[in-house]
Amino acid sequence: MPQHGPALNFRDFVDELLRREDAVRIDRTVDPHLEVGAVTRRVYETHAPAPLFSALSAGAAGMRILGAPAGLSSAEGGAYGRLAAHFGLPGHSTPRDIVEKLVAAMHADPVPPRIVPTGPCKQNILLGEDVDLERLPVPLLHQEDGGRYLGTYGFHVVRSPDGTWTSWSVARTMLHDRRTLVGPAMAQQHVGMIRDMWRAQGEPTPWAMVLGAPPAALAAAGMPLPARVNEDGYVGALTGTGVEVVRTETNGLYVPANAEIVLEGYISADETLPEGPMGEYHGYAFSGSKPQPVFHVEAMTFRDEAILPVCVAGLPPEENHTIWGTMIAAEATDRLRSAGLPVDLAWCSYEAATCWMVVSVDRHELAARATTEAELVQDVAKVLFDSHAGWLVPKVILVGSDIDVTDIGQVAWALATRYRPGTEYTFPDAPGIPMVPYLTPEQIRTGRGGKSVLSCLRPEEFSGEVRGTTASFATSYPRELRQRVRDNWGAYGYR
Repeated sequence: MPQHGPALNFRDFVDELLRREDAVRIDRTVDPHLEVGAVTRRVYETHAPAPLFSALSAGAAGMRILGAPAGLSSAEGGAYGRLAAHFGLPGHSTPRDIVEKLVAAMHADPVPPRIVPTGPCKQNILLGEDVDLERLPVPLLHQEDGGRYLGTYGFHVVRSPDGTWTSWSVARTMLHDRRTLVGPAMAQQHVGMIRDMWRAQGEPTPWAMVLGAPPAALAAAGMPLPARVNEDGYVGALTGTGVEVVRTETNGLYVPANAEIVLEGYISADETLPEGPMGEYHGYAFSGSKPQPVFHVEAMTFRDEAILPVCVAGLPPEENHTIWGTMIAAEATDRLRSAGLPVDLAWCSYEAATCWMVVSVDRHELAARATTEAELVQDVAKVLFDSHAGWLVPKVILVGSDIDVTDIGQVAWALATRYRPGTEYTFPDAPGIPMVPYLTPEQIRTGRGGKSVLSCLRPEEFSGEVRGTTASFATSYPRELRQRVRDNWGAYGYR
């Protein structure tokens, strides 16, 4: 029997969304050429239920697509329900609930995966010349894309030559032909690090890609854990049980047993092909393609009526912000707290397209620390910008802990009323991801620059004083009156 539960079985995850009415089954014929992308983009932008496309005009009969697997929801009290379901949490969970669960798992003992002889991902097996990626409903997601993207919500599986490090990591892949994909494997990414190890030995990199993965595994694969940390053990700590894995058909790697689709093969040591452009996580699509590594597919296994999940990147919020941003926030929160800094919570505002992180500074701890703004900024920058999480997010905003950093309205208010011109500190030598849209050509070439820490901490907060209090429903009325207003809300004539 395969593992069950929304966090460990993608099919159960989809069923849970349908049960919650946070997914809708679309039985009319839809074209993967742009129509799937257009519907999914509108879902993101209206917070509508996730679309399960059950009748597609391309791909093998019975194949399906799930769009917006971690989009935000308009369900009352359950805006983060799809994200929470990735971790087996209730639909009403808050961003803090989710981050604290992720942080707690970092301090639990890793639970290694459990090897099983077979699983649902082996229901159909194609090898060698029988492999045909066109059997999958590979979509063209934006009209400006340079090709059709298969891997927008899946993860790579690679292992170091000495066998001590297995990496699960998220990176996109574009279809080239029936047995070939092309996509980035940057040297700073774990897939790129391991590829470089194999290249140093003059060999291609054994590789697999998992699509329709256990949701907790997909999320962990997008988390900036330190190099040489096995994501599979973190998934076990996060879910409380080892994820079931099976051996691949061709190259000795292990993949989740109940995945929807698994591709197997190798990353070429030297071949490149043009890849892109693509509508990106930061909300822009830039013209032109780049030479990227080639992924050769030698085997393809999949479930009956397999479901291909897709992320249609672009204006937030989509999965690059809800999943990737949340996993980055959890890693950053843990690093800052572990360094002894007075940090309550770090959060990547979804609306900021994973281009800024807002850090809530505990005002009582800050006063007790007897530090200056410049010293605190330097401490935060050193912890973050020397980490993988800080490599990914270029800008950091510091606010007092009276601000709920998960509420973009409060963050905008703090920026408008607490930022004093001159309290932005720049770090031109800090390394960063070259995909940030405002970087200059020189910063992209060197992989440095474009990093800053902006302080919205008021001077008096460093000495424990507060000048002015917040005027709001939560702060300006007695607790008993607030409760009476809530209880009588319907009697006042409101829904």
